[in-house]
Formats: sequence, structure tokens, C-alpha cells
Amino acid sequence: MTRVSVALCTHNGARFVGAQVQSILLQSRVPEEIVLSDDASTDDSVDIVERAVAGTGVHLVVLRNPTALGYVANFEQALAATTGDLVALCDQDDVWHPNRIERALELFEADPELLLVHSDARLVDADGVPLGHTLFDALGLSPQERAEAASGDELAVLLRRNLVTGATAMVGRRAVDLAMPFPEHWVHDEWLAMIAVSAGTGILLDESLVDYRQHGSNQIGVTRLGLRGKIGRILEPRNGRNVYLEARARVLANRLHALGDAVRPDAVRRVDEKLEHLSVRATFARSRWRRIRPVLREVRTGRYARYSRGWGDVLRDLLQPAGVLPGVGGE
Repeated sequence: MTRVSVALCTHNGARFVGAQVQSILLQSRVPEEIVLSDDASTDDSVDIVERAVAGTGVHLVVLRNPTALGYVANFEQALAATTGDLVALCDQDDVWHPNRIERALELFEADPELLLVHSDARLVDADGVPLGHTLFDALGLSPQERAEAASGDELAVLLRRNLVTGATAMVGRRAVDLAMPFPEHWVHDEWLAMIAVSAGTGILLDESLVDYRQHGSNQIGVTRLGLRGKIGRILEPRNGRNVYLEARARVLANRLHALGDAVRPDAVRRVDEKLEHLSVRATFARSRWRRIRPVLREVRTGRYARYSRGWGDVLRDLLQPAGVLPGVGGE
């Protein structure tokens, strides 16, 4: 039987974590294991979880950090301690729909190459009241992205931008093992997703399986941008963004090369191409006028469409005023 673990991270989550754990225990397919990694909570988060799980038959592992590691390192610690064939990532403040595990599990059992399933989520407020739209609505998921993911090429989608929210994700054991250790400058769910779809396949499940709670204390939330917000993003100072993106891509490319036969050759090639694209963008001049010709050259390669946000990033590179982030370097 396929064993399912839950990697649950807490940090002063007493207000919501009880409801989250109850939603895990009420799953139509209950997990075999919950690994709780608590990041130096000063409330009774751990006690709430321990009381809820006691006597249920679900194996509970508790890790307590006397000093906070931060949410990425805390998730890395939780994931490393899991023993299941499949691992569901879990935030402290959400609520799972009753079929979250079952729905993902049936997809994994139908495809031995599958290493990632992630879904849409219903966005709710602090009291659990629906906000009227979903995670994919807020992310502006396009028909093209939905079609590419449905065709089995989710790597193509994720090479342009991250659409994976850990609170909705389940990953195969092999993806967890290959992703360790987590690098700097990458969020845990985005890094796991890229490793998973480079070593195997991924499925974007266009169903809401989680109530994703939005409140003032979210460590990572989601913002729905209107037209004004999108224009503002294009015109905000560059602040070393392309240099930062290139550095992240180089970390990913280096890891895939180090993993060798454990990842697909086509994934290595495409990540290398993305790195080349971002390396070009990282050298663009501070002057807008001096950027025009190299930006247009890069447009002709087609790589803006394959490895960035298309014309949105073209406009960014043409129009954004220059800026430098401390410690990142110039452009």
C-alpha cells in the first residue's frame, strides 16, 4: 500500500492549526504519518496538534526548533523527516477538503512517472469565509498554461513562472530526496516543483482541494493584481531583478547537471536555455535607450515566450528604471 505522509509546519499557529489538523484526520484517505516541525512557537501550537492526533492511529513525529529556522528551512526539515512514498505539504492555517489526499493519490497510482500533483484552492478570509475567487484566478492562470499543463508538459509552464503553492501540493518520495538540500534564493514549494517536473512529470489539477486562508499573519499569501497593479509592476525600479533571476536559474541548472541520469535530458537542456536567456537579460544596460537593441535581439530568439512572461517581461526590460539591490550588483 502507498504510504502517505503530511509535512506540517507551525509557528505560533494556535489560532488555526486545530482546524487544519481536524481536516487532515477527516480525509476520505487518512495519511499514515504527520511530521510536525514547529519553528520556535511561543504558543500551544504543538500541544493542540498532539491532542488532536492522540488515539487516531496516525503516527505523529514532532520536531521542535528552539530557535526559529524560517519557513523554508523548517519545511526542509519536516520533509526530510517524512517516511511516506508520497508527501503532502501542509500549512498551519488552511483547511483541506475531504478528498484532497484521495484525489491526488489516485493520480499518482495511475502514473509511475508522476512526482508532483498540485491543485487550485478556494481563497477564504481569516474566518473561513470565501473571498469569491480561487488561487488560480488570483494568479491569472491563462488558457495556454492550462492547456500545456493538461498536455503533460508542466515543465514548460513552470519554466516561465511558478504556479505551485505548497499548501496544495503532494510530491513523490524521489522528488523530496533529489531536492535535498534546499538552496538559497528558492522557496521550498517552487524548488520542489522544479526538481519534480525535471525528474518526472507533474499534474496541475484544476480543482479546489484546499481552503487557502488569507489573513494578516500569512508568511506567504497571494495577491490578485488589477490592471493598475500590473502596469505598476512593469514600471517599478529594476533593482537587480534580472541578476537575481539569473543567479536562481544557475543554481537550478547546476543541480540538474549534478543529478545526472536522475533527471530527464530534455529538462536539463531547457533549464540551460532558460539560464542563457536570463544571462542575456542580466547584462542589459541601465539606460533604457541602450537596452532596445539587445532586448529586440532576445525577442527574436523566442526565449521570452518560452522562459519568461512574454511581452510583459519584454516591456519590463524596456521600460523599468534602473536600480540596484544592496549586495546584488548592477545591471
